[in-house]
Amino acid sequence: MRAVAAGGAFSVLRITPEEVSYSMGRRRSLLVFAGSASPALTCAICRALGVRPGACDARHFSEGNTFVRVLENVRGKDVYVVQSLTQPVNDHFMELLFYVDALKRASADSVTAVIPFFSYGKGDKKDEPRVSLRARVCADCLETAGVDRVVTLDLHAPQIQGFFRVPVDHLYALPAFVARLRRTVTRDWVVVAPDAGAIHMANSYARVLGTETAVAEKRRSAHDEQAAVRRIIGDVRGRDALIVDDFTTSGGTLVATAVHLKAQRAKRVCALVTHGVLAPGAAARIDASPIDRLLLTDTVAVPPERLPRNAHVVTVAPLLARALRNIHDRTSISVLFQS
Repeated sequence: MRAVAAGGAFSVLRITPEEVSYSMGRRRSLLVFAGSASPALTCAICRALGVRPGACDARHFSEGNTFVRVLENVRGKDVYVVQSLTQPVNDHFMELLFYVDALKRASADSVTAVIPFFSYGKGDKKDEPRVSLRARVCADCLETAGVDRVVTLDLHAPQIQGFFRVPVDHLYALPAFVARLRRTVTRDWVVVAPDAGAIHMANSYARVLGTETAVAEKRRSAHDEQAAVRRIIGDVRGRDALIVDDFTTSGGTLVATAVHLKAQRAKRVCALVTHGVLAPGAAARIDASPIDRLLLTDTVAVPPERLPRNAHVVTVAPLLARALRNIHDRTSISVLFQS
């Protein structure tokens, strides 16, 4: 940087091209940190990006408190924190908030929360008296902590994007799944939505795979994760069926839908679920069901012993890595979140 006289007592500062390049390089430095819910997925994203994971530390103490610490300089850098909201959900959410706060206080240029699985996505509406809009509360907390952007995958309710005043990039796992499905799924298959809420998702897969869509009529009478499937609407007789859903916890909806599909003379029944939460007992329930094959992504880190025997995990790390790279380079990512 050189000072040049400009008459009188004033001077003009001119910055050389080399200094501009150096300054932009510093401002555009990318760092990806792993929350304790998503270390393996974060490492896979970093490998795809060709960067190392950022050094950090999170501790959950015996009295219930959470402590986080960033172990490297983030001043002036674009920072991404990867944290799925998995069990224990509230601990992991508080940890994410604390990371955002710590990074902003350490003068990061921007902080993006990468939330592959936003488990409070079911709390999107006031469908009973005196209930909380939980997804909106989570959005408010993230913004108050200082988050600049959110990246997520297959939200249970896409309208949750409107709860945020910061940009939200809502990606879909469809490209990762379709790359695997194209080898086996033909036009003779039928894509099945396990309830009315999954119809848009089912139609997207059917459109890409060139198949038709059917839907299960489901009723849920309480908050006990038990659903009753009344009937299948659509032609499934003599056809292979693919059930698609955004997440499963108990496996009850998948199993009930598969049973009804077989009762209506469907041939083979497969299923794909973006977020395999899989509570204890879900694997045994799915193993005992007519589901021949289950595809899951790695947004939720499920221990091998809790996976059904017929489960296959499809990674979304390349999809997320490409999204982060495009965000970082200030280029469009619209092609990534087309469903």
